[in-house]
This record gives sequence, C-alpha cells and structure tokens, in this order.
Amino acid sequence: MSYPRSLPVSVAWSLVLVLALFDQLTKAFIVRILPPGEEITVFPGFLTVVHVHNTGAAFSMFHGNNLILGLLAVAVLTFLVILRGKFPGWLAGSAWVLLVSGIIGNLTDRILRGHVVDFLDFQFGSYHWPAFNVADSCICLAACLFLISGFSSRGAEAKKG
Repeated sequence: MSYPRSLPVSVAWSLVLVLALFDQLTKAFIVRILPPGEEITVFPGFLTVVHVHNTGAAFSMFHGNNLILGLLAVAVLTFLVILRGKFPGWLAGSAWVLLVSGIIGNLTDRILRGHVVDFLDFQFGSYHWPAFNVADSCICLAACLFLISGFSSRGAEAKKG
C-alpha cells in the first residue's frame, strides 16, 4: 500500500479547524462549570481539573505579557502559513497542523478573554506539572514530531547519498 508523501492542504486545514475548535470547546466547558481558581480532583495524586488564567507563556513564564505574546503568536502563525509548503511528509505536515492548531487555540483565548485558560493539572508523586490545555498539548506534540521528522529526513538523505 502506498501513502501520499505529504498531507493534502484541505486535510491539513480541516484538522487545524477541528483541533482548534476542540481546544475552544474544552476551555468553554471549564469556564462554564468551574470558577477561576477552583479545582476538581479526578484521580487523587495524579489528575486535577483546575481553572487557571494564564497571561504568560508555557509554565506561566512572562506572566502579564498577554499583548506581546499575542503579537508574537500572530507573527509565528503568519510565518507558518506562508511557509506551509516547506513542511513535506506526514510527520512534518502533522507537526505543522498541531502547531498551527495550538497557536490558534491560545491566540483565540488571548483575543477573546485577555488570557489563556489552562485546566489540566497533573501530579506524579511529589512532582507537579503546571496546568495546561489542549492547545498546549498540540504545541508540545508538534515539537516532538518536528524533532522526529528532522531525524527521519536526515536518515533518508544519508541513505540516498
């Protein structure tokens, strides 16, 4: 069975829409059921659902810089859309979809709410991971796929040469 070498543009944009919408729906659900700062323990010592407002970046770095981070997101998003064709193959194409989805999800929050809604809060024993959301998950997965695709591309080029 033969697979296409890259993700078709219509499929890519459809996936971006679905993932960004899913991110927004999960955040809207949290906003509706849980007041800011409140939490619900799902699995004690492992998963808590919280309602956190984040005006910073990952791990709440650069807290209070919502406008600057929003402008940076617009710039990166523009760059990614312009360079869409530079992400060949399934891995890089999927990473592009995840990254664009995550940026759109969090940028939508910054524009509409003035902050990003984070709600997934994991603990592993004494280790506590900062709260995050679906968009953040998409961005992290994108980084992993870009890394893997970079190694895969180099391996394929080395075999050819």
